[in-house]
Amino acid sequence: MPSLFISATGTGVGKTHATLRLLEVFASRGLRVGVCKPVETGVLKEPEDATLLLKKAQEFNPAFTDLVPQDLCAYTFPLPAAPFCADRESEIRIGRILEKVAELRRRCDLLLVEGAGGLLVPLTRERFMIDLTRELGAFTLLVTPSRLGCINETLLSLEALRNRNLPHDWCVNLHEEVESFPHVTRPYYDAALPGWWSLQEGLEAFAEQYLLANH
Repeated sequence: MPSLFISATGTGVGKTHATLRLLEVFASRGLRVGVCKPVETGVLKEPEDATLLLKKAQEFNPAFTDLVPQDLCAYTFPLPAAPFCADRESEIRIGRILEKVAELRRRCDLLLVEGAGGLLVPLTRERFMIDLTRELGAFTLLVTPSRLGCINETLLSLEALRNRNLPHDWCVNLHEEVESFPHVTRPYYDAALPGWWSLQEGLEAFAEQYLLANH
């Protein structure tokens, strides 16, 4: 089954929250789920996102019980910045990331890969997060925010995925400015993007469709 790459329009939109929920949903359907956080920045001791993800994966997949949070990452850096900027010694190699993903895939039926930041966050000078999902042959789930201004962010990210012919779906994480969302954002989505769904209400249906398409 192809890996599922979880990305977003930017930092703090809800990638980790979405990945945690996806672990639960796919596990409830009998899959041995696994998770990978290829690059995590802002790491002084333990990688926080990888720690949360591993703890959740260990609830459902015994093959992950002997791992530690660092095992989910190919690279960690202390500076809270885009990987290219945090990588002061130019250490990042795409091949090493692909090896880490392959290693973790052997432990599960479905591997969830959580990106860092948005799709055009640079890994190296020439390579971006969106290039990683292409090289993984993964399906991308784009998580978008519900705050004012999110229409532009969403459309730019969707255009990047479409221009590269990458298989994808997208959802809105309704956690910011929820009361104003129906008035300042939803009218456009309903009119121009009627297939949109929210992370809070559509995740079960997404999982069912993903399994049907990949079995």
